[in-house]
Amino acid sequence: MARKIIVIGSGAAGMSAASNARNADPEAEITVFTEDTDVAYSPCMIPWVLEGKSDWDGMIMHTPEWYAKERNIKILTQTKVEHAVNDRAKDGTVTKNIVAGGKTYEYDSLILATGGRVFIPPIEGTDLPGVFVVRTVNDGKAIESYLKKSDKVVIAGAGVIGLELALSLVNIGKDVTVIEMMDQVIPRIADKDMADPMQAYLESKGVKFVMKAPVQAVKGNGKVESVESLGKSYPCDMVIFATGVRANTDIAKELGLDIGQLGALAVAPTLQCYRKGRLCPDIFACGDVIQCQSAVYSGPTMSQLGSSAVKEGRVAGANAAGQKSQFGPVMSPWVSVIGDKQIAGTGMSLGLASWYGVSTVTGKAAGLTRARYYPGAKEMTVKVIGDKNTHRIIGAQIIAGEDATGRIDWMTAAIASGATAEQFLVDAENAYCPPTSQVRDVVISAVEDLAKNLKQ
Repeated sequence: MARKIIVIGSGAAGMSAASNARNADPEAEITVFTEDTDVAYSPCMIPWVLEGKSDWDGMIMHTPEWYAKERNIKILTQTKVEHAVNDRAKDGTVTKNIVAGGKTYEYDSLILATGGRVFIPPIEGTDLPGVFVVRTVNDGKAIESYLKKSDKVVIAGAGVIGLELALSLVNIGKDVTVIEMMDQVIPRIADKDMADPMQAYLESKGVKFVMKAPVQAVKGNGKVESVESLGKSYPCDMVIFATGVRANTDIAKELGLDIGQLGALAVAPTLQCYRKGRLCPDIFACGDVIQCQSAVYSGPTMSQLGSSAVKEGRVAGANAAGQKSQFGPVMSPWVSVIGDKQIAGTGMSLGLASWYGVSTVTGKAAGLTRARYYPGAKEMTVKVIGDKNTHRIIGAQIIAGEDATGRIDWMTAAIASGATAEQFLVDAENAYCPPTSQVRDVVISAVEDLAKNLKQ
């Protein structure tokens, strides 16, 4: 009898899991349930679609019909999973099913890819017309429609999505104010000395910022008219919450699965879930709903990135189909393109290192993305973070006009290898061609500065 595999969630993790379950078991009966209308798309594209650089159809890679025809995967869209059961009775019988759309579906393996929800603070007025989040294609379309009658926009939250969105809306003529409760943009994953230049750049483009000031209320009579923060009122026509994502653990809690320290599902390297500390042989999880292990220091971390979700989905899908793959600890390399600037990071920021109780030393260098004598060279700043006691490189951040991704991937590999600053300088080589790099890359100069500072 064919194995029955159910996937709940159709984001990057869920669709990766379904496809890789199909690769592992050509005969399996695979069904995906999603409350969304669309599948197989990247929410990261929403700011650029709103700016007119792409369109909604262009950001969707495949449709449910394509999956049915090409992959033999059944997808039920706009279908909420109302109930889930995984229970062993005293007589040894096992009940494993879900209820969705009023129907019951049995499974042999269940994959939870329920993702996360944008956190909206419990404040007055968030139910007013004109309040939005940025998560799905439908969210983007709703924002696009409301923008037609809006001039002033407040974005709550200065993470990378909030900043990308802010610049896109300024570029189409909107008056945009970003309100952030922390004292810097891109908090937690970027250090202040790297975040401040990005804020200054956005301010030069017309984005306004209110820092160290949480949104405390949304005001309006029948629609959004203003927001309040620390006793001040900011007039606006719409509010977009980009205030971070929290794991959607509703179904996981119903199944009695273990929730980790960070409020997301605790999973084994096989991405099997736990119940009361014991592995569940037939329940797997992937994507924003799970917490990971840090590759830098032993401990939990979140890695709510599309790249992580796809990798996790590959492991969860293969294992749900009977294979034995593992998902390793993460360094969570990230990159954001904001106008003609790129900012990227990997490993630990200073804030995260402090949370882990690590004493740190930093190194920094500025230079160019190309040889200085080749036209079009862009400015680049590289910062590296080292463990003061072991001299290991534990984090890096880059601001550049181009090519930040390759360099941050280089640093990710170095951190994964456990390289010290000194050993990095022994081993490091960079490819050189005037249109692509300096003969001595800025990354190497930054690690040299780190090694010098570690001696002090």
